[in-house]
Amino acid sequence: MLNRGWPDTPVELSLTTQEPSLLNQLVSDIPGTEQLPPLHRVLLKLAQLGGYLARSSDPPPGNTVIWRGICRLTDIQLGYELALERCG
Repeated sequence: MLNRGWPDTPVELSLTTQEPSLLNQLVSDIPGTEQLPPLHRVLLKLAQLGGYLARSSDPPPGNTVIWRGICRLTDIQLGYELALERCG
């Protein structure tokens, strides 16, 4: 909802400081989205992680796809922290 009401909101309000960098490493930018606000780009990447194909004829990503992307990103972040031995 932040994306619709305030598209210029900083990404740090919705994600931790490590999550956007992990997303950038995992999912490449969709061509033509360089001019979009940062929060919108991050949401599109989360949706892609959840299975959104981001074709030109596709509707905007829904809650289910973004939820799947958040769950996958959380699992990936936990694995990353375990590999660095930061948790446990």
